[in-house]
This record gives sequence, structure tokens and C-alpha cells, in this order.
Amino acid sequence: MKNKKQSSFSSKYWLIIISVLCVILLGIERFTDGGGPLRFIASYTVVPMQEGISYVGRFMSDLSDNFDTLEDMKKENKKLQSKVDELTIDNTRLRQEQYELERLRELYKLDENYSDYDKIGAHVVANNGSNWFTDFTIDKGTKDGVQVNSNVLAGSGLVGIVIEAGPTYARVRSIIDDASNVSSMMLSTSDTCMVRGDLKLMDDGRLRFEKLPNNDNKIEAGEQVVTSHVSNRFLQGLFIGYVSEIEVDSNNLTRSGYITPAVDFSKLQEVLVITTTKQNLLEADETQESQESQESQETQEPQDEEGE
Repeated sequence: MKNKKQSSFSSKYWLIIISVLCVILLGIERFTDGGGPLRFIASYTVVPMQEGISYVGRFMSDLSDNFDTLEDMKKENKKLQSKVDELTIDNTRLRQEQYELERLRELYKLDENYSDYDKIGAHVVANNGSNWFTDFTIDKGTKDGVQVNSNVLAGSGLVGIVIEAGPTYARVRSIIDDASNVSSMMLSTSDTCMVRGDLKLMDDGRLRFEKLPNNDNKIEAGEQVVTSHVSNRFLQGLFIGYVSEIEVDSNNLTRSGYITPAVDFSKLQEVLVITTTKQNLLEADETQESQESQESQETQEPQDEEGE
């Protein structure tokens, strides 16, 4: 019972104290024209809270704007990247076309250098899997006039010879192959020699020539080597390369040395195939000689009759 009275008494006192404080504060507020304790208390409680809420609002607004800006930047970056990709593809295509044009110009010059022969262009579609194009396949065949023993050109001169021909393809053995032997000659002297393929030498970018007569004809580095007139498979005068080294053999009868080839056998993409073979030319010459002999006989027969 005593506790209940004490609690009631305390509550009444607290209520009186709070009421008095409120009256005092209101009085002070009135006499100080609004610059009293309430404003002082508000300046340390309500105002900072309002500023905090305002700051959070501005931060969220800025964050939203930044997010929108970031999305716009991502979209713009995607467009720019797409443009860069397109330009890269276009640049790559232009470079490929430029390289192809340069190669075709080389083939055109080569075609002009050997204008006496009928030729057809072809693309290299496969090789034997090595770093060097020793044995490769082209996309032209017998339907296009290509035949076995057709001579093949690229770069500045002779590449090799066709060893197999189908309707739409042909296999070519290059002059650097170990099984290749080309009857050749020095351009300035017409001295004949034999150029042999050697893949080990190709690592140094060289071919070997042998059996060059050791005569009074002077041969120096830089001499041009071409196919000879005595070859039974290669047409005469096809450029092979330049002499880089020469020495007299131990028998003192012949000379041998090395040649820098006129063709880069590590990069073959387009070639020219001479559709006329050496055998075709020999047969044509025999036919022409036979016709001339027959015409000569026919011309002489009436004269013989008149003489009788």
C-alpha cells in the first residue's frame, strides 16, 4: 500500500516539474522572439537530422544519375567497340587484298617475262605438311590444260613440275625436293650443270649445283642460272636463281657450288602453270620438220621430172 502511494506521489511530482519547465520554456521563447532554448535545442537535433536526410536524398539522386550515366557509357562503349571491330575487319581485308594484289602483280610480271608460253593461274590448296612447299597441290587440272610435266612458276622463276594431274587438281614437286634434279645452265656462258634439291640446304635458303665444266669461262657470284636446252622435262630459259658460291671440284674437271633460289618456297599461294610441256614442243618441232621435209620433196619432184 505504501509503495503504491509513493509511485503515485512521484508521478504527480514529475508531471508538475515537466509542466513548469514547459511554461518556463514557452515564456523564454516568447520574450526572446523565437530565439530561445527550443530553437537552440532544435538547432542541435532537428536541423542536423534534416541536413542528414537532405544529404542522403542528394546522394541517392546522384547515385541514380551516375547509374544512368554508367549505363549510357556502357551502351556508347559497346557501339564504339562494334565500330572498332568493323574497322579492324575492314583493315585486315584491305591488307589481305593489298598482299594479294602485290602477288598478282608479281605473277603478271612473270607472265610477261615468259610471254611465249601459254599459262594458267592456280591457287595452292595443300602441301605435304612441312615448312617448305616441296610437294603441294593446286586447284587446276586436266580440264584447264594442266598435264604431267607442266612447268610451274611463281615469284621470279621456276617452282617445280607437275607429277600428277586430275581433272580439277594437280600435284607439283618443287625443285627443292630431295628427289628433284634440273638440267640447268649459266645464262652468260651456256655451260650446263645439274641443280639438285636438298631440304637441309633450304634451311639456309640455298640450292646446290654440280657438274659445271671447269673451263676458261669465268663464273662468279651473282651469275644467273636458268633451265638448259638439253633438259627433257623443263622448258629452256626458266630462271632458277643466282650463284652464291662456286668452287673447283677435287677432280679439277668440274665445278660445283650453291644457288640462291628466285622463289620463296616457304610462302606459295598462287602459281603460274605453263600448259605446254617440253614434250609438246619436241613433238611440234618434229611435226614441223616432217612437214617442211615433205614440202621440200614435193617441190623437188616436178623439177626431177622436168630434168628427165
